[in-house]
Amino acid sequence: MAKILCVLYGDPKNGYPKSYARNSIPVIEKYPDGQTVPNPHAVDFQPGELLGSVTGALGLRKFLKDLGHELVVTSDKDGPNSEFEQHLADAEIVISQPFWPAYLTAERIARAPKLKMALTAGIGSDHVDLQAAMDNGVTVAEITYCNSNSVAEHIVMQMLSLVRNYIPSYKQVVDGGWNIADCVARSYDIEGMHVGTVAAGRIGLRALKLLKPFDVHLHYFDRHRLPASVEQELNLTWHASVESMVKVVDIVTINCPLHPETENLFNDAMIAKMKRGSYLVNTARGKICDRDAVARALQSGHLAGYAGDVWFPQPAPQDHPWRTMPNHGMTPHMSGSSLSAQTRYAAGVREVLECYFEGRAIRDEYLVVHNGQLAGVGAHSYSKGNVTGGSEEAAKFKR
Repeated sequence: MAKILCVLYGDPKNGYPKSYARNSIPVIEKYPDGQTVPNPHAVDFQPGELLGSVTGALGLRKFLKDLGHELVVTSDKDGPNSEFEQHLADAEIVISQPFWPAYLTAERIARAPKLKMALTAGIGSDHVDLQAAMDNGVTVAEITYCNSNSVAEHIVMQMLSLVRNYIPSYKQVVDGGWNIADCVARSYDIEGMHVGTVAAGRIGLRALKLLKPFDVHLHYFDRHRLPASVEQELNLTWHASVESMVKVVDIVTINCPLHPETENLFNDAMIAKMKRGSYLVNTARGKICDRDAVARALQSGHLAGYAGDVWFPQPAPQDHPWRTMPNHGMTPHMSGSSLSAQTRYAAGVREVLECYFEGRAIRDEYLVVHNGQLAGVGAHSYSKGNVTGGSEEAAKFKR
């Protein structure tokens, strides 16, 4: 019998839903590159249900109970007295989501001698100390592509929200006002602007494709250059460095993984290279941006707006400056956790667990670390090292 320790965000304040806004969600069988969606033997949930919170439990309760395994599901993940810490020593598998990450630091991995796998219900496994995982023979896997399109849609929404000054204008209505001049004083058209993505992988490329009909000029930086046919189709301008791209675009969207090479990439120096009045949208990872540098750039007016849904640590402490800085459009980390995406990443977690318990190979595209090395998507997108430093501050949210 294995103990599976699963960390998920808490249920809605008014309790787990008894009904939903829609009766069903569209059925998707393949992603744009041809990769098939997760295909476990079966699932024990209805597509479109809330699966990412504690009660939903990723639809795993019956499956694991029938196999005789122990499943512990909690949202209490931070601090030495958390429920997560109480069960970690006996856990063979740890599952968590990027939206409410269980930070698996080297110290925590050292306190988990039975740990064999850290599984991300979603994409992005930077909440695991990948170097410590390699050193301790822990497999790290994620459900690649499961919510890439979900995040890309969120990116476009937040770009438009910033440029069109949507959030303050909506607040006018809620507050009973009708001052149009205040609404339009910071409102522009996105048409004709130059938009660039840092990384053009599954999310970045999808965002570029969604933006093309807006008649913007599209730019990208990626260490893996796209095929010429794709560049021609989207009329893309490739840049050999992030620095060269940010100098010429009006909007930057960040879509690269967090690893030692991208940690604090957007610091004071990088932001200073951006045009005055630029917008920055970050749905990748909060630690790719220097927290205080972003706040300073908004205060000075060098940045016209900042939006995204990723913070560091997560949940963000109550005094995190991004909560109160001017001209921001931040949300909690929810872009990749739509009910549509949850259906896919819950099914993907089930698929990986079936492979693990049946001794079958896990899809290569799901692997981040395996057999002591970066593997699969990890070898393509990550670098060795650790970016979990400072994650202990997430405990401040509880206080």
